[in-house]
Amino acid sequence: MASIVKSFGILGVEGYLVDVEVKEIFGQSMISIVGLGDTAIKEARERVQAAINDSNYTFPQKKIVVNLAPSDLKKSGSHYDLPIALGMLIETDQCTIRRSEEFAYIGELSLNAKLRGCSGVLPMIIAAKEAGVENIIVPLENVREASLVSGVNIFGFDNLTEVVEFLENRREYYPEEIVQSQEEEHNFKLDFIDVQGQEAVIEYIVVAAAGGHNMIMIGAPGCGKSMIAKRIPSILPRMTDEEALEVTKIYSVAGILKEKAGLILERPFRAPHHNASTNSLIGGGNNATPGEISLAHNGVLFLDEIAEFNKKTLEALRQPMEDQKVTVSRVKQTNTYPASFMLVGAMNPCPCGYYGDERCKCTDYEVLKYRQKISGPIMDRMDIQKYVRAVNFMDLTKHSLGKSSKELRERVEFARNIQNKRFKGIPNINCNAQMNNALIKEYCQLEAEGQKLLEMAYDRFNYSARTFHKFLKVARTFADMEGADKIRKKDIAGALMSRDLEKDRSIMAVL
Repeated sequence: MASIVKSFGILGVEGYLVDVEVKEIFGQSMISIVGLGDTAIKEARERVQAAINDSNYTFPQKKIVVNLAPSDLKKSGSHYDLPIALGMLIETDQCTIRRSEEFAYIGELSLNAKLRGCSGVLPMIIAAKEAGVENIIVPLENVREASLVSGVNIFGFDNLTEVVEFLENRREYYPEEIVQSQEEEHNFKLDFIDVQGQEAVIEYIVVAAAGGHNMIMIGAPGCGKSMIAKRIPSILPRMTDEEALEVTKIYSVAGILKEKAGLILERPFRAPHHNASTNSLIGGGNNATPGEISLAHNGVLFLDEIAEFNKKTLEALRQPMEDQKVTVSRVKQTNTYPASFMLVGAMNPCPCGYYGDERCKCTDYEVLKYRQKISGPIMDRMDIQKYVRAVNFMDLTKHSLGKSSKELRERVEFARNIQNKRFKGIPNINCNAQMNNALIKEYCQLEAEGQKLLEMAYDRFNYSARTFHKFLKVARTFADMEGADKIRKKDIAGALMSRDLEKDRSIMAVL
């Protein structure tokens, strides 16, 4: 009868239970691993053999067949080393484990039988809890990450010998005290108090943060676009426990969760360079790993010099921006990752960057051609499009400072609290920007004067249906920031003033 040891696999950002079946049969001394494992799993044969010998156990002299069930799902990762080694020791009667069905194992083995940390541990532990497995053995490096999930017992060890001795009741386990950081206040190094002379733009930044709206800033070099964008995380509302767990799972699967790191409490801020490939932005690689848009989930994706990005790369953002998720398909793997992010872009108004200034010699054709690097569908998905004017030298020399991030964050959280109550019980909807057509119809009720103003703007500029809905969402956020039940005329006016580039483009097209 084959020995069965429990471990886990990962599909996207979700874990699932895997039975590692080990059987000793007559044949040449070797290990055969089946069950659609990748190269890292196939190479476990050498690591396991070296680790068993180094731990003073006897490597089987017969053929060992290892099956990773369910066998029809592709599996990847080096964390199957420990369960394979234990399965072999149990199968050859070198290790006796009582109540083996109550344990599951995760860990990569070095050639000297040391346990190394693995990626994707958090979703595996969540899967263990859902499957009713209460005891999980992990490498010491992964103990803090695994301990984020309550209701399960985590045991961390340094090598294979320690694991076997513990399972045979020959070693006591003394858990290390783990303190999970749950700080209420975050001390951001970058603060909006340093930004001077950009009060109008900052007001729309606050609106974008309060409603989760996508935004693009257009301005001359050095006017403060990047400076403003880098300070957006300092005013974003705190993540809920559910959001923090989602972000931590993605970083765990991507293998970039900091060593011995706990729950990620701060919203992500990702700023890829404009030469980033489509795969790095959307996700890809041999194992269909998450890209920048998934790493920015529940946070900000900042594309500086957005017009310099490859056009095909930008076009790939269209579907994830609408669906709030992305499916990455490769030959070996197909994974779906969450991708609900706030897109913030920054660009120059023309090739030289000084459009409207005496220094600019760009023709209207050159300006239009430059701006057309960002397609209409992408620009249509930008809820807020604002020009950032150069700051007067006298404003910079003033000693008066702007509003601090703490003050702005209070306004953002006030509006978000209203939205949290409004969308309570509605899955995958956390802010106004995520509202679908049915929710817009239900919650975006307009006063008569606001309705009339919106109709006049629609007749004048002939907006698309998506743009019309964007106006309603932004106006809803303006109303939320003042606690208004209905969308007022001034809320509509504020929303209509939020798309500078679109108006400018329509005027230039006429010219």
